Amino acid sequence: MKLTIVRIVCVLGLVAAAGVAQDVIPLYPGIAPGSGEETYPEKEYFSKIWNTEVVSNVTKPTLTVYKPAAGTSNGNAAVICPGGGFMALSINSEGVDVAKWLAARGMTAFVLRYRLAHTGEDATQEFMSLFADKAKFGEILAKVVPLSTADGLAAVGYVRKHASEWGISADRVGIVGFSAGGTVAAAAGLRYSPEGRPAFAAPIYAAASMLKNAPVPADAPPMFIAAASDDQLGLAMDSVGLYEQWMGAHKSAELHMFAKGGHGFGMRKQGLPSDEWIDRFGDWLAFQGWLKK
Repeated sequence: MKLTIVRIVCVLGLVAAAGVAQDVIPLYPGIAPGSGEETYPEKEYFSKIWNTEVVSNVTKPTLTVYKPAAGTSNGNAAVICPGGGFMALSINSEGVDVAKWLAARGMTAFVLRYRLAHTGEDATQEFMSLFADKAKFGEILAKVVPLSTADGLAAVGYVRKHASEWGISADRVGIVGFSAGGTVAAAAGLRYSPEGRPAFAAPIYAAASMLKNAPVPADAPPMFIAAASDDQLGLAMDSVGLYEQWMGAHKSAELHMFAKGGHGFGMRKQGLPSDEWIDRFGDWLAFQGWLKK
């Protein structure tokens, strides 16, 4: 009886250890390329408007590592890019929760805090106001998107370069992103250098129309795409467009358009069809071989 209890405790300990953040790593050794010496601090707080924890004012990009429990790693990894209109990061539902889900299945996950536009007291309130002003919002995006997407490319390159430190394979590092983070993920699947090629790209309800004219590389990675048809930001067709880009280039792609789910569903459970996206993603990862040792 005592032995059984000990075994149970040990198993629970291993489960609890899976997906616990171990390290926070600066993406660049000094000031991020293209940035000045910004003095405003990064901020993390609960947004009542978005009803979730968010991060704003990122000027020094970082990777937070979530490792599988000891002995369960399959040697594969993913960089995760939360969304938030390039003004905030929905850090839990589109970051930490995804990382823990992947770590529980043997993948080492890295949540990327990429550079964002400078905002004041509440970035989510500013986003809601600015999104209605397309011209002004476009001016902000023109400045910050190149920095954010550069961070996504650098993140994949960094993880690949240091892969042996985490016991993963350099050629088995993918990227997942949501909304604005989906733009970052899609850009990483389009603009990579040979040493920074992601093994796969998974843009989820990505704001990807700005990438529609980008040529698909000859060795483009397989892509998993998911969104909801009732996306209230009008981004459903961006996902369809990405799928068409990949299919037009005769590259591997899988698209899931859920009837209901809205924008920003992430890992939230709403009792809607989009709740199942992570399971379909898991099926796709398994089929592609990313969940095998």
